[in-house]
Amino acid sequence: MKIKYLFAAVLLSLSVTVMAQKTGFVWKTATSGGYTYKYVSGDPTHSRFYVLKNGLTVMLSPTAKEPRIQCYVAVKAGSKTDPSDHTGLAHYLEHMMFKGTDKYGSLDWAKEKPLLDQIDALYEQYNSTTDTAKRRAIYAQIDEVSGKAAKFAIANEYDKMMASMGGQGTNAFTSLEETVYTDDIPSSAVDKYLTLQAERFRKPVLRLFHTELEAVYEEKNRGLDNDGEKVFESLYAAIFPNNNYGKQTTIGTVEHLKNPSLNHIRNYYYTYYVPNNMGVIMSGDFNPDVMIKKIDQKFAYMKAKPVPPYTFTPEKPITSPIQRDVYGPNPENLTIGFRFGGAPTHDADMLTLVSQILSNGKAGLIDLDLTKKQKLLSARAGADINKDYSVLTLTGQPIKGQSLDDVKALLLAELDKLRKGEFSDDLLASIINNFKKSVIQQNESYTSRANNLMNDFVTGVDWRRDVANVSDLSKVTKAQIVAYANKTLNDNNYVIVYKHQGEDKNIVKVDKPHITPVEVNREAQSPFLKMVNDIPANNVKPVWLDYDKDIQKAKIGSVDLLSVQNKDNSIFRLYYRYNMGSWNNKLFSLAAQYLQYLGTDKMTSEDVSKQFYKLASGFNTSTTGEVTTISMNGLQENFAKTVALYEDLIANCKPDEAVLASLKVRLKKSRENAKLNKGSIMQGLVSYAMYGEKNPFNNVLSDAELDAVKADDLVAILHDLVNYNHTVLYYGPLTAQQAAVALKPLHKIPASFKPYPQAQVFTKVNQEKPQVLFANYDMVQAEIDWIRNSDSYTSDMTPSVELFNNYYGGGMNAVVFQTIRESKALAYSTYAFYSQPVKKDDRYVIQAYVGTQADKFNEAIKSMNELLTDLPESQKIVTSAKDNIRKSLETERITQDGILFNYLAAKRLGVNYDIRKNTFDAIDKMGFEDIKKFHDKELKDKPYTYCVVASEKRVSDDDLKKYGELKKLSLKEIFGY
Repeated sequence: MKIKYLFAAVLLSLSVTVMAQKTGFVWKTATSGGYTYKYVSGDPTHSRFYVLKNGLTVMLSPTAKEPRIQCYVAVKAGSKTDPSDHTGLAHYLEHMMFKGTDKYGSLDWAKEKPLLDQIDALYEQYNSTTDTAKRRAIYAQIDEVSGKAAKFAIANEYDKMMASMGGQGTNAFTSLEETVYTDDIPSSAVDKYLTLQAERFRKPVLRLFHTELEAVYEEKNRGLDNDGEKVFESLYAAIFPNNNYGKQTTIGTVEHLKNPSLNHIRNYYYTYYVPNNMGVIMSGDFNPDVMIKKIDQKFAYMKAKPVPPYTFTPEKPITSPIQRDVYGPNPENLTIGFRFGGAPTHDADMLTLVSQILSNGKAGLIDLDLTKKQKLLSARAGADINKDYSVLTLTGQPIKGQSLDDVKALLLAELDKLRKGEFSDDLLASIINNFKKSVIQQNESYTSRANNLMNDFVTGVDWRRDVANVSDLSKVTKAQIVAYANKTLNDNNYVIVYKHQGEDKNIVKVDKPHITPVEVNREAQSPFLKMVNDIPANNVKPVWLDYDKDIQKAKIGSVDLLSVQNKDNSIFRLYYRYNMGSWNNKLFSLAAQYLQYLGTDKMTSEDVSKQFYKLASGFNTSTTGEVTTISMNGLQENFAKTVALYEDLIANCKPDEAVLASLKVRLKKSRENAKLNKGSIMQGLVSYAMYGEKNPFNNVLSDAELDAVKADDLVAILHDLVNYNHTVLYYGPLTAQQAAVALKPLHKIPASFKPYPQAQVFTKVNQEKPQVLFANYDMVQAEIDWIRNSDSYTSDMTPSVELFNNYYGGGMNAVVFQTIRESKALAYSTYAFYSQPVKKDDRYVIQAYVGTQADKFNEAIKSMNELLTDLPESQKIVTSAKDNIRKSLETERITQDGILFNYLAAKRLGVNYDIRKNTFDAIDKMGFEDIKKFHDKELKDKPYTYCVVASEKRVSDDDLKKYGELKKLSLKEIFGY
């Protein structure tokens, strides 16, 4: 049976390959600038693929829309290639790759190295020792020597260099297959960037290890509090008993985290971080002939060496359902997983189509049968495509009164319909049309281009297949899909994970070791940093918006139409924007949700969804407190049909009490589930801290009000929407006048508009004294937000706010991150910022955050409070912050409909110009004294409201009362129902 299945898959794969070659998408070779590269004919991204003499793969996709470049350095080494006795090692190494080399990150390498060698040896002793007392004594030595070594370390020098050159999004991630280092840089800074990367990967030094290891502990504990992550790990463990996808997790086991080996980490680096196992991927504003020469020159020192292949015993067919059970505080749900071949195989293509037939957000089987008909709270299908194997997942959440077995039966019934071919004949054509639109949208973005190239590199997918994908898939027939589904999906060959709401009794948290805060040497800098900063960079002239020139204006009757023309492709986006929302009427949000389940006298709700999807178009209705927005998008050729379809729906939707009854059931279940979500609880606490007992977060319908809502009430709101004044926003190939002409017969404007309903007013409170708002939640960690409302908005403050945030708490180079994570290892995630309001009459808010282990609760609060009271001075960070702001503004380009929303945002703040120019003009004249003055005025010695979400079993009332008057809020007080 297995041989038969593989033979069928190979035949189908061969047929797709032949089809691709017939379309003209073929690999070709060219030489330019002294370098030979491959490319795919007909590739709209014009991507080039080089392999340098040492085996380094370089992928370049030039696009000149913005003077920036998305950069990835990808290594084909992830958790899959971790040693079985040292899981989590690839992820450890990712963290350590930010610590520097012998040339940067060190004040005195000759004095630092002997201490680091001692730490290496101590960790090996620690790793091999089982006696608890001896381990404690060894760790005390590690802590002591680490403190001495840190005196010679310069923390975050990598981040300082990236910030100074205007880098953004500096980060890295480790997954099953890969470790990827990511930066978004100004195109003028490429020489600086490549110099830094070449040095970074030359010979990394594992300094400041024990504090970084503690950050990994924190990350592990966050995962233990994440029910979704536990479901994923449980699913993969069951579906991949032989492959390391399931045998190991990315962060690693608690036991291995407690017993790290720097020698093993270093060996891993020398094994896998070799050029023939790495790729440099760039997309953005550059000349590829020039770029490849620069990359070759910088990375030529790397030497190729054999990389041990990852081998595994092939997984055996699943012949009967495998069940796993997961427990946690979040709402219950169900996940079903089917195993398929990996990314380079034909399975991945077919799986993409299968998942879209099941669930595409509009017209899939699950969308129409389960979501539209409200048979489940939520349901979807998705394809998780990896190199060795892929997984089709079906997920669902029950409504009130349903069991997880009911969810299972409903999801499997949709698979049965797929196998029987019970889906519309034109669904495949609609899927292809939507793929075409998606490709156009992705190719607009240099980030998306680079991401797609990077994914193909690490998963082994042929880029030609990606380029030809839409063309190839358009030739797959319904009969082939049905045959494939019957071969690969049955009622027995899956893993099913039941996520129950309840206490997880199997959690073993990583305990807090004692860590003495280490030096971060903020003012120090290595000669290498100075050399990188001194590398010349081409000047880039900033481009500010001129709203009068950049925005075209027209009228549709008495309604303003604002437009930006799309001169690149056929995509349009259209918005109707109303200056009213749930603060004007709490029913607005419910009416917006209700609309998606309604039909007209001529079309059912399912028909409406099918029609939008067939047009490769979409619409969405969103409501915030003060703004309601109707948005539509699609291909300009279908503009009139898309708008007409929406206008018909909004004008002629019919009330349906049965649909509303189902919506109420689902909404009540969603509201119950929100009370089980720690993120939602924290949102409620923060809103309570800002506004008091009655606040925007709990400005919702009570249970009694929800029960009393009638279908006619909601439909009346929807029908009446056209009678309120609004602004039309258009981004697309037409000019403003052309768009107005096209819209006039479609979008009817009344002779006069009704006044907006009176809005409820929410006023930010004054924090007169320290207060603690606490919500109990069953979790390993403790999450703390500091909240304080400050002054009313004034545009004059914008430069000061930008500089303060960048210096203080806006990134890995800022003093908050350096102090709380790098020096004291008190958190995985921490930040602080002075938040700007969205309208001119509103107030700024000071917000700080630490997510920490419960046993570090008091230390974390103490550390943040010290930073709120006394601001550390670092002229080097000031310089880096100013450079980052200036170079980011020089290269930032607000384009497309972003111009329209930037204008509307400025208008709400009472500003009629691009306010970024104020910051750019002021930044060079500012210094630490300005930051200090700002800190003293806005943060120092002020009372704060502490919002705490934690387990009352782990954080005591006595601890909470240390920081202010304690108020324990019930979930009803937080949520309003």
